[in-house]
Amino acid sequence: MFAPAVPQVNAEFARDVADGLSKTPQKTLPASWLYDEVGSALFEVITVLPEYGLTRADGALLRRSAGEIIAAAGQPELIFELGSGTGTKTRHILLAAAMQTAIRYLPIDISRAALDNCGTAMQSLERVRVDPIEASYLEGIEQAVTRRGPDERVLILFLGSTIGNFTPTEAQTFLHRIRQRMVPGDSLLLGADLVKPRKKLIAAYDDSLGVTAAFNLNLLARINRELDGEFDLSKFAHEARYSERCSRIEMHLRSRVAQTVAIRALDLRVRFAKGETIWTESSHKFRAEEIRWLGEQAGWQTDRQWIDSDWGFAETLFSCLP
Repeated sequence: MFAPAVPQVNAEFARDVADGLSKTPQKTLPASWLYDEVGSALFEVITVLPEYGLTRADGALLRRSAGEIIAAAGQPELIFELGSGTGTKTRHILLAAAMQTAIRYLPIDISRAALDNCGTAMQSLERVRVDPIEASYLEGIEQAVTRRGPDERVLILFLGSTIGNFTPTEAQTFLHRIRQRMVPGDSLLLGADLVKPRKKLIAAYDDSLGVTAAFNLNLLARINRELDGEFDLSKFAHEARYSERCSRIEMHLRSRVAQTVAIRALDLRVRFAKGETIWTESSHKFRAEEIRWLGEQAGWQTDRQWIDSDWGFAETLFSCLP
């Protein structure tokens, strides 16, 4: 009789959990850890919910404007995508690019399941070679640039408003770090959700079916699975808030009762007061001119911007200055 396999502990995940749940006065967990295999699958469901118009607006803009985007980006031979997920929306860009030349598509994601699904979805595309990279954003870009040939032009895709998960300062720093790894002639297509009424935003992040709640709570379940935690998910509630001052949605997990939770792999016991929260995600919303300013402050040049006015979403193309 064999003993059950013990899951290998992700050291970075363990460190972020230990640090974040030890913070005072506000416990936090990085949003990137929401996307394990279960979380990624739940997020794919969120993208088709009627309340969540962001993904549909993103996809519609890409479908309508893919040819213009590829032309404005100088007909790139390499396309990197940060946080590719299953790559559904990206198909429009790849089809437009492959009409001009054979291309290589390098999706970058921390989820192996998402990359596998992405590879399966793209395998039927002619003149597109998929070369997935399982890594964090910057680590993935560093791996990707080692695979570029002489004079190959790169288009980086950062879609779906993931940039909104950063604070404005973090976003500027992150875009600058990407810029440092690129060369003149390369481009960045940045998706960003725009400011809209509070009621509309709250509904998008607290849907009537409770899928977003399950997505958020799965982070605690992940701690249980991977770090031998003892979170009772029924004792926590998903909560979406909107800060008018910061123009951002905040996702929290609120403790329904006073409790202490053990995380055995970390030799850690975490105390929660009744009503205390773990802040798991921020989703900043932008004005169109703020997106352009953000990229330019990070060393990029704004080339063009496409806006979906029905939901309120922008795709902005930046290029590397010489």
